[in-house]
Amino acid sequence: MGLQQDTVTWFVGVLFLSTLFLCSAEVHHYEFFVRESNFTKLCNTTTLLVVNDSYPGPEIRVRRGDTVFVNVHNQGNYGFTIHWHGVKQPRNPWFDGPEFITQCPIQPGTNFTYEVILSDEIGTLWWHAHSDWTRGSVQGAFIILPAENETYPFPTPDADQTIILQSWYNGDYKQIIDQALATGIPPRQPDAYAINGNLGDTYGCTNDTIFRMQVDYEKMYLLRIINAAMNEQQFFAITNHTLTVVAQDASYVQRFTSDYILISPGQTMDVLVSANQNVGQYYMATRPFSDASAMPPDNITTGIFQYTNSDGGLNASFITLPARDDTNATNSFISRIRNTNVTQNPPLNVPTGIDRRVFITIATNTVPCNTSQCLLPNRFVASLNNVSFVFPRIDILQAYYNSSNGGVFTEDFPLNPPVFYDFTGNLTGFNTRAELGTRAVVLNYGEAVEIVLQATQLGGGGSHPIHLHGFSFYRVGSGSGNFNNETDPSTYNLVDPPLINTIHVPGKGWAALRFFANNPGVWFMHCHFERHSSWGMDTVFIVRNGTTTETSIRPPPSTMPRCPGT
Repeated sequence: MGLQQDTVTWFVGVLFLSTLFLCSAEVHHYEFFVRESNFTKLCNTTTLLVVNDSYPGPEIRVRRGDTVFVNVHNQGNYGFTIHWHGVKQPRNPWFDGPEFITQCPIQPGTNFTYEVILSDEIGTLWWHAHSDWTRGSVQGAFIILPAENETYPFPTPDADQTIILQSWYNGDYKQIIDQALATGIPPRQPDAYAINGNLGDTYGCTNDTIFRMQVDYEKMYLLRIINAAMNEQQFFAITNHTLTVVAQDASYVQRFTSDYILISPGQTMDVLVSANQNVGQYYMATRPFSDASAMPPDNITTGIFQYTNSDGGLNASFITLPARDDTNATNSFISRIRNTNVTQNPPLNVPTGIDRRVFITIATNTVPCNTSQCLLPNRFVASLNNVSFVFPRIDILQAYYNSSNGGVFTEDFPLNPPVFYDFTGNLTGFNTRAELGTRAVVLNYGEAVEIVLQATQLGGGGSHPIHLHGFSFYRVGSGSGNFNNETDPSTYNLVDPPLINTIHVPGKGWAALRFFANNPGVWFMHCHFERHSSWGMDTVFIVRNGTTTETSIRPPPSTMPRCPGT
């Protein structure tokens, strides 16, 4: 009975929001031409696959509840797909985008039109390629403004500015990961970080550009910050200015102030900043955070927060950011993020009676490397519950929908680790081998689900940003050490947990999330460190249809890209 009541509460909330949005919902059309273009940075010219010849790509800007059609033309040399990160796509998994999960790649010389259905998302999301490492250059912002006659739950800003944090490589992103997978060794580190495609003034090349945001004295600005970096969590700050966090992952949060933010790959954050300092120029800056044994380059990338009519140099040239390995700064910031009880957010509906519990350990591992290109006897892989995901050649959604599995996947992903051990202890000499497979978790429609994600010290250890497609979920708990299923649930926040789509799992610790399985379809869950996802730190959640048409997957469009060889 409790499950039915909770599902009804969710449905009523969505119905209310849908009714509100339908009053003014609009349809938008975009054309994406994806092709190779040359870019010169670090005094080096690199050819990248990009959208409409721009890096980052064009911004989509619509209102809550709108529908967006994006016609993607592949004018490049290999297939790819595009994902609308954080858009739930209710009953519409066909257009979610992950390659060989919900579709096969858009082949060169062809096009495919995505239908992106917005529901209760509000604020900042983004779009990116979802095949190989092409998201490193095929990416852009997806801005969702309030619906007509809807207001912000904070003072209306005078203007807004998108800030995309990126990894820059001198080289083609797909070639970098293809070579790493072929040889069995980790992909190389980035050559720099970027802000909106600009590398700033810290890398020594005089031709590099720096991003400048012009502001007027005593005006308020909404920064829409996206971490599009490939494998790096990032600190971000503006010298001498206080940041007020107001939203994360397209959901409003209780406002709080901070001198910096911590944002993981895949996450978005909306931040207010007041131009209330002496007129001048101030650095904005970003640097990586890591608590793993393999650290990213400790590069600080700069932009400039520039007041109108300011002359001369920088007013405050001393950049204050937490250290690259400052876990206290990271945990302190994340712990302050709370859901806010405002009418612009969906009604709070945290599952209490749980129908399905999944406990997942996260690890990097090795398996034998048997190809002629291997540089070592073993190659790196990554795993969830000791299963390293193998991408099929026919997309899982198609196989599931047509009931023609044919060995494409199995429905037996382990709901608990196959072996329990001291996950966060000293694992020197511990067997790190993983098994390979394409294994999914199957959920019944409407089930209340809890997933506990446990970081381990296998491989490099460290924290992980885990993203679930098709849902926003509540981060109800987090802690250090090994999760204790008897005592740790008593520490859960069931009152005002943030509603997010990408969760930070702390190194040597755990994080717990809850949601209702009310979106039928095939939905990918993976680490948003691209090297880990490429190595197999992924799985799939299949949500069965409900008992009505309105709770079932929509039929597939006739224009779905064909899988290679079919």
